Amino acid sequence: MVSDMMIGWAEYIAAFILFFVAHNLPTRPAVKTALLGRFGKRNFGIGYGLLSLIALYWLLMAAGRAPVVELWHWAPWQNLVPLIVMAPVCMILCFGIARPNPFSFGGRHNDRFDPTRAGIIRLTRHPVLAALALWSAAHTVPNGQLAHALLFGIFTLFALLGMRLIDRRNKREDPNWQAQLTAMQNAPLLHIPSSWADLTQRLMLTLGLYMGLLHSHGPVLGAYPIG
Repeated sequence: MVSDMMIGWAEYIAAFILFFVAHNLPTRPAVKTALLGRFGKRNFGIGYGLLSLIALYWLLMAAGRAPVVELWHWAPWQNLVPLIVMAPVCMILCFGIARPNPFSFGGRHNDRFDPTRAGIIRLTRHPVLAALALWSAAHTVPNGQLAHALLFGIFTLFALLGMRLIDRRNKREDPNWQAQLTAMQNAPLLHIPSSWADLTQRLMLTLGLYMGLLHSHGPVLGAYPIG
């Protein structure tokens, strides 16, 4: 019994270490420059994304196999929290990725960024980290076991701290950061989309992502949000 517990916690700790190494090591300037030179920007992005997903999947599985230490009892209403919160999470992701965003990582064509028509960036400069924070905080509620509570709690803090660190770095290194931020904050909160086709496409992506996550959650992770 003691041996099984030690193995369970050892796998959990190892998965946590791999997850953070997989996220931090490839983004260090020297390592990233070498990888970009060898594989190119596109292949680096694909490889980094796949490595991150694999590490996250192992971490989630390891948390499920860790020894059970209950911090609070589960109640059926708790499942409603992630079911509701994942809708804005999916929207933030689908409206925030693959668009100009000089304030955070993952921006595309940042030279085309218009602070007066910033879209979702007006609400959150860091859509990926905002989605991560909401996802992890919402999933903390129905997961009262120690391993899962630690997992989602650390992810929430990691995302919130990451936003502050990126803001501090960009403010220090980018001379245009403050001017763009001020212009964006003085712009109207809502604006007419420049492309209704893009708006429709991103709404459809949001719905597809939500339904895909909902129906794959049980078969892939072994936890069924409904039923």
